[in-house]
Amino acid sequence: MPKTSLIIAVYNNKKYLELVFAGLERQTLKDFEVIIADDGSNSSIAEFIDEYKKNSTFAIKHVWHDDKGFRKNKILNEAIRHSESDYIVIIDGDCVPHREFLMEHFRSREVNTCFTGRRINLSEKFTALLTPANVREGFIEKNIPLLFIDAIFGKSNYVEKGIYLKSQFLRKLFNKKKRGLLGCNFSLMKKDLLDINGFDERYEAPSIGEDSDVQFRLELNGVTIESLNHIAVQYHLYHKLQDRPQINLDLFEQVKMEKTPYTPYGLEKK
Repeated sequence: MPKTSLIIAVYNNKKYLELVFAGLERQTLKDFEVIIADDGSNSSIAEFIDEYKKNSTFAIKHVWHDDKGFRKNKILNEAIRHSESDYIVIIDGDCVPHREFLMEHFRSREVNTCFTGRRINLSEKFTALLTPANVREGFIEKNIPLLFIDAIFGKSNYVEKGIYLKSQFLRKLFNKKKRGLLGCNFSLMKKDLLDINGFDERYEAPSIGEDSDVQFRLELNGVTIESLNHIAVQYHLYHKLQDRPQINLDLFEQVKMEKTPYTPYGLEKK
């Protein structure tokens, strides 16, 4: 059994997935499996994964369903069903991990605790500089000063979140503040996710369903959300922002009124 199952939510961007895989190749934690939660991508993703598997240093499973609109939560649940480890890390297919990313999540693991990191939002200009080859060489980590310049004169933001801290004193200092669960950067024991029946599949639009709803139901069930700010670092590749429709907010308000940790619309249907 691998030490951790890394679930990557993907939709139709092979170039970005190549960069994410390049980041995974340099992880200090080597014993992990990757499960691609594919929300209906075209055949280019499957073809890339099949070819990549031939020389991959980590195990890869590709879980896919038909493209019937945004059904990220449904495919995330399917990926959970295919996971072999008792510890799960979840990211998006446009987030390149720092080389210590998986190690930090894994050694933080604790029952009844969900850990969430943060990310830099890279500009379109900086994202265009990235290739699988230079990501493998640590190009992003080596160019944090360039990112600060880009934050001033360009469009990268939250650049300070990309500073990886080794000092235990500084880690504690920068993680005193309570932070919300970030759907593209969190980890927890599989049991804690199973206990709330995974993701609520009624959310069929971006935002809320893959993070705020999960956090709310985890906390109702006694799970604490702990911050890994400046510890579990990732780099978010540029793309235009997606619309956040009101329907998700309305559904979340209903969930908060019901105050039920276990969703009947998740992994197991009742």
